[in-house]
Amino acid sequence: TATLFFFSLLGSSGRMGKVIRGQRKGAGGIFKANVHKRKNPAQMRSLDFTERNGYIKGIVRDIIHDPGRGAPLAQVVFRDPYRYKLRKETFIAAEGMHTGQFVYCGKKATLKVGNVLPLGQMPEGTIVFNVEEKVGDRGALARASGNYATVVSHNPDTGLSRIKLPSGTKKVVQSGCRATVGIAAGGGRVDKPMLKAGRSYHKYRAKRNQWPYVRGVAMNPVDHPHGGGNHQHLGKPGTVARDTSAGAKTGLIAARRTGRVRGGAGKTKEE
Repeated sequence: TATLFFFSLLGSSGRMGKVIRGQRKGAGGIFKANVHKRKNPAQMRSLDFTERNGYIKGIVRDIIHDPGRGAPLAQVVFRDPYRYKLRKETFIAAEGMHTGQFVYCGKKATLKVGNVLPLGQMPEGTIVFNVEEKVGDRGALARASGNYATVVSHNPDTGLSRIKLPSGTKKVVQSGCRATVGIAAGGGRVDKPMLKAGRSYHKYRAKRNQWPYVRGVAMNPVDHPHGGGNHQHLGKPGTVARDTSAGAKTGLIAARRTGRVRGGAGKTKEE
């Protein structure tokens, strides 16, 4: 039995070691997100005939906090276009949105903060958030608190629009993709310092099991590829290849470059 246990510790490389944290996270288990108390999926209305051809009016009933999310949510009530009933949607609130505000969604909606319309209907330079990646996916890009994307250009011949994402990268999407005009509410959230561990504890408790985070160099060699040594140091390059075995895949994975971006290296010709 002892011999079997010894060989179970030996990996394919022939070295002993434990299953590292990155491998355990892949299985879920104790690392799953805490979604039980979340309010609702934050997304736009389903794309229908009304939005494709005209517009529909809704009213902001409430602005609520969603546990584990930085941006507040707006509960917007629309009249059902086909039945005698109301439909409550949960949008990511725009900066400056208030209860009682009318929100218009559709191709012919006006360009006003909080309204939802296709990118192709917006002039270049418009500030938007909660942008669809594919037509009808109800919002996928620039959704975090204080984030926004900028409409860079349109190509009417191909039906494509170019947007600049919060990361600075440019992305080409279909002009029919919808977006909300304005900036996502809750900006400046990260400017306030945490100051004490208890605040981090409560912040991440609502999200998932990712805090406190123990550095690899602070571990023993059996626990992590960076562990061990008489001083806390890597002792080897921090970059690893894309096809590295799971137990050794930690650090800067498949890095094209490392270090700070200095000077004009990060700028493109278009800027």
